[in-house]
Amino acid sequence: MSRVYNFSAGPAALPESVLSRIESELLDYHDSGMSVMEMSHRGPVFSEIAGNAEQTLRRILSISDDYAVLFLQGGATLQFSAIPLNLCGSTGTADYLNTGSWSKKAIKEASKFCNVNVVASGESSNFTTVPKPDSWRLSSDPAYFHFTLNETIAGVEFLEIPEVDNCPLVTDASSTLLSRPLDVSRFGLVYAGAQKNIGPAGLTLVIVRRDLLEKSSQSMPTLLSYQVMAETGSMSNTPPTFAWYVAGLVFEWIENQGGLEVMGELNRAKAAALYSAIDSSDFYSNPVDPAYRSWMNVPFVLAGPDLDGLFLDQAAERGLTNLKGHRSVGGMRASIYNAMPRSGVDALIEFMADFEREHG
Repeated sequence: MSRVYNFSAGPAALPESVLSRIESELLDYHDSGMSVMEMSHRGPVFSEIAGNAEQTLRRILSISDDYAVLFLQGGATLQFSAIPLNLCGSTGTADYLNTGSWSKKAIKEASKFCNVNVVASGESSNFTTVPKPDSWRLSSDPAYFHFTLNETIAGVEFLEIPEVDNCPLVTDASSTLLSRPLDVSRFGLVYAGAQKNIGPAGLTLVIVRRDLLEKSSQSMPTLLSYQVMAETGSMSNTPPTFAWYVAGLVFEWIENQGGLEVMGELNRAKAAALYSAIDSSDFYSNPVDPAYRSWMNVPFVLAGPDLDGLFLDQAAERGLTNLKGHRSVGGMRASIYNAMPRSGVDALIEFMADFEREHG
């Protein structure tokens, strides 16, 4: 069997050693006589799996007991509704920064449940940069400030946490969580869909400061309540058990690699190499402000869009897959999450150079 280099934005590549371990444990997990997919979420075996996963995540992210860690369903998109319901109900105001497609979706959904103040928007730059902080129109007393840490479509990422002093910070960290260290103590809430750096689709992580749990609307749906989920260990209903198990294996893998400091350096170097190849070329280009270029999602365009199909076909022939850019922006996009090895990035750079020599 020959595995390709998978540059998909998500569901994305998983570490091969994790996949091998899943394979070895699939039919009979630790002499239990059953697969993790078959066992009760309330039984002792899965309880141990769940507890170990949470504790490993707490170690690698240095999450204190001041925070609840929730393993939920519905994707990060469901949190677009859950966050305003939990943190400001139907009458509060929340500040949102618009830096791209996922920010826009979060704003649209939150507007159904609270008063949304869009502090600034990067739309005038076609979401190639972040509006300067001195231009933000902050509310006087918002329930929280929401921003998207990394926009997967346009490839815009905050490399530093913004300074907002008058309310809890809330961030969608779906495509960058666990790619490098993150100071969780700076946030009121961090949430992330799993299918980038955490595990398979179907699981969502929510890390929420415990003092915020009591702010939820009493009339909100039970399964969207962070307080309910914290009190029940994320098991008010049947959780995504297999995805939770796989996430725990990925957490262990990250810890065994040396933790998030090591992952961060590896990811920084991968991104730097790919951006360098793009910037040194007259054939490829990336429009994003260098101060906000994503380490995880690198969009680029060719000299002419008429070559896009040929580029994708020839890349696939060399085992470089899922490079087509999002339909809203076109071009190419290389997603280089934790599980993408440096050899995959180097292979892409080599192919890009060969393609430019032939068609440039």
